[in-house]
Amino acid sequence: MNLVVVSNRVSRGKPNEPMTGGLAAALLPVVEKSGAIWVGSSGRVRDGNTREPFAEVEALGAGALAMLDLPAAHYGGYYEGFANSALWPALHSRADLIRASQEDYVSYREVNAFMARALLRFRKPDSIFWIQDYHFLALGAEMRDLGVSQPIGFFLHTPWPARAVISGVPNHRELIEAMLAYDLIGFQTEEDCENFLGYVQADLDLVVHDGVISSSSGQTRAAVFPIGIDPDKFAQQATKAMTHPDVSRLRRSLNGEKLAIGVDRLDYSKGLVNRIKAFDRMWTLYPQQKRTTSLLQIATPSRGAIEAYGNLQSEVAKLVTDVNGIHGEVDWTPIRYLNKGFGQAVLAGLYRTAQVGVVTPLQDGMNLVAKEYVAAQNPDNPGVLVLSKFAGAANELDAALLVNPHDIDGMARSIATALSMPLTERRMRWEAMMAKLNTSTIQQWFASFIEALQDTQVAGTVAHEPPTLWPRRATDLAARYH
Repeated sequence: MNLVVVSNRVSRGKPNEPMTGGLAAALLPVVEKSGAIWVGSSGRVRDGNTREPFAEVEALGAGALAMLDLPAAHYGGYYEGFANSALWPALHSRADLIRASQEDYVSYREVNAFMARALLRFRKPDSIFWIQDYHFLALGAEMRDLGVSQPIGFFLHTPWPARAVISGVPNHRELIEAMLAYDLIGFQTEEDCENFLGYVQADLDLVVHDGVISSSSGQTRAAVFPIGIDPDKFAQQATKAMTHPDVSRLRRSLNGEKLAIGVDRLDYSKGLVNRIKAFDRMWTLYPQQKRTTSLLQIATPSRGAIEAYGNLQSEVAKLVTDVNGIHGEVDWTPIRYLNKGFGQAVLAGLYRTAQVGVVTPLQDGMNLVAKEYVAAQNPDNPGVLVLSKFAGAANELDAALLVNPHDIDGMARSIATALSMPLTERRMRWEAMMAKLNTSTIQQWFASFIEALQDTQVAGTVAHEPPTLWPRRATDLAARYH
């Protein structure tokens, strides 16, 4: 088997490379061990068409990393435009933030077609292609257009919303029809899968039987594959990281204080504003926690060119300043707020140092930070996870303190409960969560998806043909909308 994994973001696996959970951190260990070829963006763009778009190809453990420069003419419309100003807000049920033009959609399809052409370099008779996330919803269809008949699977790391929300995305019908070129589509939760199948049945009027969609282009199976981590490896990292200079300095600075930690990209889906308001409320309702508890909030900036993100960065910074101004004292800062990323090795030590992990997104596909926090804990004296019930991880980590991130007072009470929880209960909750992590690892996720993709072909799935209901090539789209 020649496995080719495709994603927009990739990781070189450098020890100090900043990562805060998510797709790149999840894929790295399985690519390194499986021998797969991992294809993704170099982070750079180039003008004009080129016969050799790959900027770099290098070894990555037993596998390889192939990075390509994406076309400059379409990158903005693809990435900041359609992917992150239309798809991302819709997938996180923020229809009010959807912003996209037809030009953005054309650029999105052009980049998907560009990636499809680049992937032909890695096509072999025994190839299997595994496409990752919302940046490449149409990539499978573009590959079929080029004659690729090998198995192609797709995994969505974000949620999939209700029909009414996804219908707010321009060209949603064409895009979802294009997704049916995949042999297998994987989701994080049952709800996500059911939402997708509900759209396919109601809006496309297609037959679905036991998760298998029958369309004019063949059959596509939709199924649930909750992503995990390597808990043993992360626990080892956390133990080793306690001597890292950054972690040691943090521990010395606490002076006996308890620490809560949040680690997120600076994104409106992560619930940062509500989280900070909950800590403000907690210090108001429980003044005894002043000077005894602080929050370390790491918020890595991203997508700053998009208006919603720039506004959020300003709002969060002002809110942190206000809360620190109200509750802080000359020798105590309630919220330590950092706008930079850290490598996994350092993060593991920061998680282990904190008595409370606060993971409170408004909507999240899984949220691997929650799983990493649990795995990093000292088994003899574990911390407590406060987790949004709207994160996919809540389906597995139900021994966490589950909260509604829209309920500020409720979150404040849960944080206070976590800070005062007795050791016996903390151990009981932690052991229950670790049992879940150990039975749903990243290796098992990887193996189960690949096995299901292979089984889809073995079971006699009809070979996919290019769908006839949507414009077949990105160039056709450009002509249609101009």
